[in-house]
Amino acid sequence: MTDLYIAKDEMAGKKVEISDISIRDGLQSLETVIDTYTKVKYLEGLILAGFKRMEATNYGHPKFVPFFPDATEVLKRLLNSETKGPDGRMIGEMMKRNGGDVELTAVTIHESGAERAFKDFDAGYGPDRILQMTSTCPEHQRANSGKTHDQYFAMTEQTIKAAHSRGMVVNGTVSTIWGSPFEKFNKQYSMEDKLNIAITFVKRYLDCGADDIELADHDGSVTDYHKSYEFFNRVLDPLEMGTGPDGRDYSDPNLYIAHFHTKNMASALRNAAAALKAGIIRFESCMSGIGGQPANTVDGVTIEGRDGDYYSDHFNHGLISTEDMVTMFHEIGVNTGINQEMLMALGNGFRSDVVDMFAGKQKKFNRPSMPCRSFMLTNGKLPESVTKLYAG
Repeated sequence: MTDLYIAKDEMAGKKVEISDISIRDGLQSLETVIDTYTKVKYLEGLILAGFKRMEATNYGHPKFVPFFPDATEVLKRLLNSETKGPDGRMIGEMMKRNGGDVELTAVTIHESGAERAFKDFDAGYGPDRILQMTSTCPEHQRANSGKTHDQYFAMTEQTIKAAHSRGMVVNGTVSTIWGSPFEKFNKQYSMEDKLNIAITFVKRYLDCGADDIELADHDGSVTDYHKSYEFFNRVLDPLEMGTGPDGRDYSDPNLYIAHFHTKNMASALRNAAAALKAGIIRFESCMSGIGGQPANTVDGVTIEGRDGDYYSDHFNHGLISTEDMVTMFHEIGVNTGINQEMLMALGNGFRSDVVDMFAGKQKKFNRPSMPCRSFMLTNGKLPESVTKLYAG
């Protein structure tokens, strides 16, 4: 039995928070634009199933990230939604902006995106939380943002101040922790080096004032879940992380969110189990296990600036499946706050309306597509390589 065996009585009743990011991270990986109605429909469904945090959209420039031309409209519709939940409250009333407890995040990697988010927020319908992202790999950093590390952190620090002045929350994402799509980085540094670099980035983001940190395996580089366990143990170690200039305990588990992309969904689930055992209590996922690097084309037309992009096989690097992760946690005895029956019904609808629809569209033009990768939706059970971590 693995040395990372998880005893069910060890986790029974433990509370975790799962943020579903299907409508942002998931949809950006499909080579087509999904309509606003469908986006809002599934965001509302996730809220009704019990999700309190979601990435709703991306404020990237529509010319370069054309999947979210309706960023403002999606947020407006949610804030004004009259769809009612089981308790009779309307979705709009559940929004944090309206006094509820549902937090909406928008990605704003560049200054222009943050400015759009601030404009919408000031007008009464912007996101509660924005996300900035840096990569430990310099080449990946430049490909995503066009900036060096120092340039990006300088920009982020100013963005955080502007967001906090409005009462907005800011997430700082640290990507390529265990490896990068750029082999130069992988060959230059050992795994120990990579994890050491990532720790310095986490502290730097927190020193800039970031409210929480997404810890991301960008492309399935962490194939050995022991390395996942090792890293998350380190970020939760008070002696290693210390106390920030603002007095925050940098080992507080509420500061961190685990985010696993992978070619192998079972590997992602094992990484999540390892992170849970290490003490992580916040996770991100996508329905059907889709998501990842933004697609390079839309309906067969190459997006400006993305011809020959570094991540052309994006259909093989989806995010960990929401349906599978919720199932795994429930089997361990962990409290997710999610209605699993409602989630599975919603997941089947999403697979049909979005994933299968896209696959059919691509097939007509002999183009590849991203399949549903959820074990629960395709097989009705989790693989033994996952359940052996806790079954028995």
